Amino acid sequence: MPSTATAGKRLQRLFLTGLLTLLPIWLTWVVVKFVFVLLSDLSKPWVQPLARQIASSDPRMLGWFDEPWVQTAIALLATLIVILAVGWLARRVVGQRLLRWFEAVIARIPLASTIYGSARKLLDILQTQPDGTQRVVLIDFPHNEMKSIGFVTRVVREQGTGRELAAVYVPTTPNPTSGYLEIVPVEKMTPTDWTVDQAMSFIISGGAVSPDTIPFAPPAPQK
Repeated sequence: MPSTATAGKRLQRLFLTGLLTLLPIWLTWVVVKFVFVLLSDLSKPWVQPLARQIASSDPRMLGWFDEPWVQTAIALLATLIVILAVGWLARRVVGQRLLRWFEAVIARIPLASTIYGSARKLLDILQTQPDGTQRVVLIDFPHNEMKSIGFVTRVVREQGTGRELAAVYVPTTPNPTSGYLEIVPVEKMTPTDWTVDQAMSFIISGGAVSPDTIPFAPPAPQK
């Protein structure tokens, strides 16, 4: 008969194994559920009244339209169709004209213009290749013995000395939509050959998805 201590350790190992097995599944479910709920909530204000009207027209045959999960599925599908339609329209001349008109309207709203303009510039920057400076870098954060992955969004010069400084966005794990903005001297950054997609995979996975080798020390200054 195994002792109580041995049985306790075995149960502890089983618990940890089960927890580590279920944790990535749970995290994936939370993220997917958040995205699905967010997308469905965009169309629910008009999908719910329409579905209820259809269900009331023939409760015996169409009563299932009043079910919450049916309305959520229809709202999600409607949002996805709208997103695809906007993407298709944005590639056409008419869509580009409508987008410029929308941006002109947003520019007249003080707070909305700041948020929309900043978000638009950040997404445009991350989708394009930088000039002269690698987009994905490592910086000393939170101190010089530790590194964090950051995205260079802009390079400016220090007033008075002319030294190059980089604005670096440091996203958090596992939610990269929040993070920190750091002003870092260019010579203090460690460049990488990572793409934005590779860096995002590394961040979201908590470092589990990564190459075998990564740079750590900044390059030696040129003589």
